[in-house]
Amino acid sequence: MSRRPRPAPPSGQPPPVRAELADGTAVDLAALAAEICDRYRAEYPDEEERYGEAGMLWCRHDNQHLLNWAVLHTLEYVSMDEQVAWLAKVLEAREFPLDRLARDLDVAAEVVRARVAGSDAVAGVLTGAAAMVRSRATFL
Repeated sequence: MSRRPRPAPPSGQPPPVRAELADGTAVDLAALAAEICDRYRAEYPDEEERYGEAGMLWCRHDNQHLLNWAVLHTLEYVSMDEQVAWLAKVLEAREFPLDRLARDLDVAAEVVRARVAGSDAVAGVLTGAAAMVRSRATFL
């Protein structure tokens, strides 16, 4: 069995870099995503060999979207579960372990709680999404 090729870096329209909480607090999505991915990569160092630098770029890309969706969910603009289910389906089709997506969402909640004042609702949305991912055997 041959190894899967490493993914290409993200291309196309870039992810959002900023969001705003209901109280007007600005959220730097790029900075938060970078910290989430640093913590995540520390827990899963095997991903460096499997995905290379493109893996870190995808991690930041996806986390910027995840964070934005969580903020938008608190504003009732999107359904976080629907957005995460779509991402989980894409990742599962690419043989990405779903337990790692759930853990990433947990890490995201931890980082948001620690770095963004008044973000308990956003962190709760992320934690809820992690539980939703864990509750399903598959998204395909």
